[in-house]
Amino acid sequence: MAREIKAEAIVEKIFQLILKASFELRRDVLNAILLAAERETGLARKNLEIIADNAYFAYERKKPLCQDTGVVEVFLEIGQGVILPSEPLKDLVEKAVKMAFKEGALRASVVNDPLFERKNTGDSCPAVVDCELVPGERLRVLVMLKGAGSENTSFLRMLSPAVGIRGLKEVILKRLYERIPYACPPVIIGVAVGGTFDTVARAAKKTLFEPVGRRNSSLGLGRLEEEILNEVNSWGIGPQALGGKTTALAVHFRALPSHIASLPMAVCLSCHSLRTAEAEF
Repeated sequence: MAREIKAEAIVEKIFQLILKASFELRRDVLNAILLAAERETGLARKNLEIIADNAYFAYERKKPLCQDTGVVEVFLEIGQGVILPSEPLKDLVEKAVKMAFKEGALRASVVNDPLFERKNTGDSCPAVVDCELVPGERLRVLVMLKGAGSENTSFLRMLSPAVGIRGLKEVILKRLYERIPYACPPVIIGVAVGGTFDTVARAAKKTLFEPVGRRNSSLGLGRLEEEILNEVNSWGIGPQALGGKTTALAVHFRALPSHIASLPMAVCLSCHSLRTAEAEF
């Protein structure tokens, strides 16, 4: 039997998720930071302790984890047995965004015209809304607040399959070495290969919802995650790019089916303030 979900319930849930992501650092991210602090010394340890203190203060005082409250991105996994409201989903999402940014006193960070006037819309709308049909009678809502620092350091390349695994790693590591210092490390690195020009970027970003440090079940991809993480942490960039052993907290890899003649690759970076939250109806 199909399940009907009311518009008010969707708006309220997204509203709450935005505030949660803004004020409450994910427990897995915080635990990874605390564990990393135990392995560090000197300034690197102090920087990680400050990051952890910031997370505690944000939670206790209901203040943003970062002054860059980001672009709101909402991924909706819609069960085929779900009956949705007649109102457009984008309108419901943006109603929740406007409510949350006003209630939470969050900084509006969206300009409507990216090239000329660049006038702030004043309410962080439009939001980014992505919908995917899935089997079943559930609606899963994933919310991400993505700041410009880490977003600007993310990248996508259309490669030839001839580069192989070794060539793929070289491309990824070269760009990471250049860009991580500007992404407020320690970072979480989402990587996707395969798919198409547009789907590979979305897949890389969605890996950031995975628990920090969880290895891919594929032996080959899990090995790549470990190798890239170890290499990145050997560079000594460290927390806030001021030196140390902890440049990245995790690498998450995802592979998608692709055309025989192409190998799209996307890397999506998140700073240590990985702001996501999710719920299910």
